[in-house]
Amino acid sequence: MMVVVFEALEKILLTSIDILNDVSPWLIISFIVAGGLHNFLSPARLQHLLGNRRLSTLIKATLSGMLLPICSCGVIPLGLGLYYTGAYLGPTLAFMVATPIINPAAVLLAYGLLGPQLATIYLISGFCVPILVGMLANRLAGDEIHAPGMDHQAEISNLDLDSDVSLAQRLYSGLHWGFMDLGVMSSKYIVLGIPLAGFLIAIVPPSMIQRYLGDPGMISIAGIAVLGSVLYVCAVGHIPFVAALVASGAAPGVAITFLMTGAATNLPELISIYKIIGKRAMIIYALTMVSAAMMIGLFTNAILMPDFIPFFDLEKSRRVVGMSNWFVIAVPDPVKYLCSVAVVFLCCYPWLQPIRRRFARAEA
Repeated sequence: MMVVVFEALEKILLTSIDILNDVSPWLIISFIVAGGLHNFLSPARLQHLLGNRRLSTLIKATLSGMLLPICSCGVIPLGLGLYYTGAYLGPTLAFMVATPIINPAAVLLAYGLLGPQLATIYLISGFCVPILVGMLANRLAGDEIHAPGMDHQAEISNLDLDSDVSLAQRLYSGLHWGFMDLGVMSSKYIVLGIPLAGFLIAIVPPSMIQRYLGDPGMISIAGIAVLGSVLYVCAVGHIPFVAALVASGAAPGVAITFLMTGAATNLPELISIYKIIGKRAMIIYALTMVSAAMMIGLFTNAILMPDFIPFFDLEKSRRVVGMSNWFVIAVPDPVKYLCSVAVVFLCCYPWLQPIRRRFARAEA
């Protein structure tokens, strides 16, 4: 019995480390980009672009997210950086939904491995669902429609671009905010959520997912929507997996549902939104994603089944996979481990400060 427990714990630990290594380089990049946005794009400018409830703003946020090949964990600090620099909740959530679902690599792989029918549904859904999430967030949000204090930040900026602050000072200040403020704030929730995601991935056998994916019924779509919303799934990495399942007989609508919720939501992301923005924002995000993905899955099954023929073209698939690699950054393993250590350090930083002060008092 103890051997089984230790084997399960080892599997959960290794899975969690793999997830952390996958997402940590994108987290570091997001901290840097968010810090740059915070100090080089004034709150007044960002509020003019994303600080409103207009539909055009949601479309801009969605299109911006579609151009970035970042996973759902890596987009957390970037989305929060926009939010705390002046973006409204609707554009922030639209950006956070669009980025992991639809990006150039995912689009190429979808058309090459899933075929034009499923890929077109996936592409249209990846554009419409973020806008739907943003519209509901703008309509249903309360005080969290924007970050605290943003009413007065639209007129003044901490580091105004017209001031005499040097470029080096601006860079340092942006990186300090990106890592020591936003990074510390978001890393503790991401690192907390990753073991939970690792636990789910470790205990949910692939045969169960395959059994759900092969059943086109309502229970199957609902189950896979909820399962996908808490698992950590990379759209680019899982499109080949889903394509293989569809080719072996899985229902096309269930496959789309799994990709939609799996790519756009996971436990680290939901925990971060809940803790940093608020419970209502997390509920809007999660319920809208799960409901929309279920409806898209049912619609896909209704129009494609029972005459759906799985798409498989080995030569074309090889060409598309080669093209998609141009949009995917291959991070060396040593860099991944270094980034993971940095993220864990940021997570532990709030608890290290009292220890440092205690040692300083003892030395004094």
